[in-house]
Amino acid sequence: MPLHMTKIAYGATSYADLASWFDGTTPHKRLRTRYLPTRHKEMEGGSLYWIHEHALVARAAIVGFEQRPDGHWDIIVENRLVRVHTRPKRAHQGWRYLKDEDAPADLADGDLAGDPMPGRLVSELAKLGLV
Repeated sequence: MPLHMTKIAYGATSYADLASWFDGTTPHKRLRTRYLPTRHKEMEGGSLYWIHEHALVARAAIVGFEQRPDGHWDIIVENRLVRVHTRPKRAHQGWRYLKDEDAPADLADGDLAGDPMPGRLVSELAKLGLV
């Protein structure tokens, strides 16, 4: 089972804005980080899950990690965003690990994909047993 990571979609004003970052014009996207994740070897085959408005909303497959000339690291992900079932997730700085069993499932073909519900709303609906 691969290990995943979560990251806030800082600067994204909407899901559509986040999706526009993944335009598919190149095979990969690079995200700069200061440190190499300690468990980076476990993340081969994993995904980077994006947090927007306190909810996990999408993922991009992790291709690898590469050191930059300035000493920082690039997280290399596929230039393709995959919608997932919205799941509440608190904001955090940087990135955090996410176990495979805790990762939300991808939206299947035919699932309604409109705008994801805000995480706070999903959390409240889950407490009521409605999602």
